[in-house]
Amino acid sequence: MLAWLLGLAAAGGVAILMLVALALAMAYPNLPDISGLTDYRPKLPLRVLSAEGQLLAEFGDERRNFLPIREIPKVMQDAVLAIEDARFYQHGGVDYLGVIRAGLANVSESRSQGASTITMQVARNFYLSTEKTLTRKIYEILLALKIENALSKEQILEIYMNQIFLGHRAYGFAAACEVYFGRPIQEITIAEAAMLAGLPKAPSAYNPINNPRRATIRQQYIIERMLENGYITEEQRDAAKAQKLRLRPVNETPSHAEFVTEAARQLIYNQYGDEAYTRGLNVYLTLKAEEQNVAYRALRRGILNFERRQVYRGPEAYADLPGNPADLDSRIAEALNDHPANDELLAAVVLEASPKKVVAALQSGETVTITGEGLKPATSGLAENGNPKTRVRRGAIIRVVKAPLAAKPSQEEWTITQLPVVEGAFVSLDPRNGRVRAMVGGFDYAKSKFNHVTQAWRQPGSSFKPFIYSAALEKGFTPSTIVNDAPLFFDASTTGSQPWEPKNYDGTFDGPLPLRRALAKSKNMVSIRVLNSIGVHYAQEWITRFGFEAEKHPAYLTMALGAGSVTPMQMAQGYAVFANGGHRVTPQLIAKLTDNKGRLLYEAPQLEVGEDSRVIEARNAFLMTSLLQEVTRSGTAARAQAQLKRPDIYGKTGTTNDSMDAWFAGYQQEVVAVVWMGYDQPKKLGDRETGGGLSLPIWIEYMSQALKGVPVSEMAVPEGVVNRNGEWYYDEYTGTAGVRELSQSEGKLPGAASEDEKKSILDLFKR
Repeated sequence: MLAWLLGLAAAGGVAILMLVALALAMAYPNLPDISGLTDYRPKLPLRVLSAEGQLLAEFGDERRNFLPIREIPKVMQDAVLAIEDARFYQHGGVDYLGVIRAGLANVSESRSQGASTITMQVARNFYLSTEKTLTRKIYEILLALKIENALSKEQILEIYMNQIFLGHRAYGFAAACEVYFGRPIQEITIAEAAMLAGLPKAPSAYNPINNPRRATIRQQYIIERMLENGYITEEQRDAAKAQKLRLRPVNETPSHAEFVTEAARQLIYNQYGDEAYTRGLNVYLTLKAEEQNVAYRALRRGILNFERRQVYRGPEAYADLPGNPADLDSRIAEALNDHPANDELLAAVVLEASPKKVVAALQSGETVTITGEGLKPATSGLAENGNPKTRVRRGAIIRVVKAPLAAKPSQEEWTITQLPVVEGAFVSLDPRNGRVRAMVGGFDYAKSKFNHVTQAWRQPGSSFKPFIYSAALEKGFTPSTIVNDAPLFFDASTTGSQPWEPKNYDGTFDGPLPLRRALAKSKNMVSIRVLNSIGVHYAQEWITRFGFEAEKHPAYLTMALGAGSVTPMQMAQGYAVFANGGHRVTPQLIAKLTDNKGRLLYEAPQLEVGEDSRVIEARNAFLMTSLLQEVTRSGTAARAQAQLKRPDIYGKTGTTNDSMDAWFAGYQQEVVAVVWMGYDQPKKLGDRETGGGLSLPIWIEYMSQALKGVPVSEMAVPEGVVNRNGEWYYDEYTGTAGVRELSQSEGKLPGAASEDEKKSILDLFKR
């Protein structure tokens, strides 16, 4: 009887095996083509990097940094094999021993061991659904065998480690290391590798950011598995288990280059279209990350300093706080979700408020107390008889920031602030080749993606005067030409409308002045008289040499006061002509482009200025540099040389009519930088706000870092320039030739006004 039963069982087993074999034979021809693996081309994001290779931004649905298996650290490979497939190099795609062991296992962690090999996971991730059926498992086994027959073990592991999804849009372990730890995988530790190796099982369940407790339990288990498989020693195990991991916050940006990376993205997209986001292009910019961050911080500091002088506009919102302290934390967290941190400007919910003290809670759960100087920006909101709509009271959502104390700048305290309404822009170039060194297009990219460096057309005010003076030098004017800084008056018969009387910014008139002093003091009356003398049409043609558009600067006398329209990038390009001795350079942002394997696709030419790029004579650039040096030495920008403590600094302040735009544009021979501040919808910045007070400090802060270690280098004297009695001249204007003095001491320009001049005056009046 027993023999009969054994024979029946054997026959049944054979029948089952035959049926399985038949099913496998029938399924094998229907397996999908695996050429996608043999010619593996993963979706790789567009990566934008600084000149030194620091990652600035990624564009694409999948964050992935493809690495050949030989470049993935062994410790990372070992951690993955220890938990996912310890017998990877021993089996042929299906680990039959592992399947048996998994079937017999009772411990939850052990059930996953050997049930699905890395090769089977590759087959499933590429070609199969996630449904748990016998049919899918059969196809998974067959595909694994087919893959093992077509690819080497190293190729299979390479695909797996670059393709697997690991949470937070990270695909592959190289990308995950940057996302979770903020550094390249080449620097990974055993503890970090074990943490990442725990993610493939369930990225959401074992995510160290979302579920740190669960992720740590799995990490500790993987470290033990690494020891069991002989990948690490007991000492390494103990050290790894004890290591405290520093996770990178999800919203942490390694470098504040949002505006500049978006500009690069647009350039690459125009060339490659949607393919730009999947083929793994690496875009190397011309700027350095550290210098970009200096520009970002300088602009934000300047804008926030201005904001502290503005009237408090009140809390951003109000939240109803529960009386039960146990419910308070969750309500605060909920209320602040709609008010994310703006870099260093943190949102907080006020818990108690009085004119002498404010206590507020941050999203982190920390409670801060604000007193003394920290309350001054919100004085009106704390007044007991103040406007109820701007009142700082319990439940108010305000902004706070840590700022240096006025009495002790080395110490910081919490202070109330508010999100700025005013905007700004900063751009710097290397005038020798046009390479962008830094670009900040506004205060906050998250709030507005409008790039004020390249898109904002604004009046340049007095910062445009150097281009008018440059034109005048070609008409016989010299730095010592005397022009009368006397009042100008245009009556109704001249303007065709109502009388107009232009003023200097300081409201004073200094009488006859040499051009050098007039530019240093930014005298409007002198500029108007100079422009009238050389002719508005001549000046309009001349400024196109610097990259300005003639139609943006109508040929009227208003041009003398910078009433046309420019972008900060155009101003940088224009001042670069003075800085490099007379050559026009094209701004250049992209240094090189490579594919995902590092092969060079494009490299920007190493441009050097030559006679083919010359737009003004070297001697014109030299004299203008000398005049602009006077501005930074004794004029409206005198604090530039005083604070930077070097003479090779040149530039010009600019403040438009009614102080709607504040500029400073300046340079040293190796860097030209332009700063602008103003409101998007033009309105007065304030009666006492100027380019020298608002924009110049930002420029100085940046230059103090950009010129660190750069030796002082003043422009060489070019041919055709001579010095007489301490002043520079074109050699043909050292005698009686040229314009020695404009003989106009009355209050109006010579002769009756032309129709163009009338329109010019009317235009000024309207502004």
